[in-house]
Amino acid sequence: MAESREGIERVKTIVSAMKDFSHIEEEECKQADLHRGIETTLNMVNNELKYKAEVIRDFGELPEVECIISQINQVMMNLLMNAVHAIEEQGKITVRTRHSGDRVVIEVEDNGKGIAQEHLNRIFEPFFTTKPIGEGTGLGLSLSFNIIEKHSGRIDALSTPGQGTCFRVTLPVSQPEQIDHG
Repeated sequence: MAESREGIERVKTIVSAMKDFSHIEEEECKQADLHRGIETTLNMVNNELKYKAEVIRDFGELPEVECIISQINQVMMNLLMNAVHAIEEQGKITVRTRHSGDRVVIEVEDNGKGIAQEHLNRIFEPFFTTKPIGEGTGLGLSLSFNIIEKHSGRIDALSTPGQGTCFRVTLPVSQPEQIDHG
């Protein structure tokens, strides 16, 4: 009985996280709690993460941010999945948030295999992947780049082969004007 109850609670948590994550009906900019979005996304990808990486949350104080939270969650999911795939056996993924003036910064840093310098300037190109054939579409970072650009932000990557990668997403707290949904 106890195991069944525990299983039901787990399913309830997953379904709730999926609802939070998708926000299908939201297609306009709204004030959003980025930490809640990050936690929701971590819950969504927990099965992928838990066996390979310890997740360290280094959260600063953040104001609510004007964004389409479902799209920011998608970016976080792409960055977290790339981080876990970069870790060959056991590793760490640090999710860091900071508030700086009229901007917020989110970093996803792993201690995985890193990205070779010759690939670093191509990682945001559509269909570019360093994963074996059949394992990656090469669309995750390209999609993420477009979402962040649409939010008047920027996404950068710093990497040292053999030591890991840090993706930094910088977003304005308030959007300069409404996002074009085209």
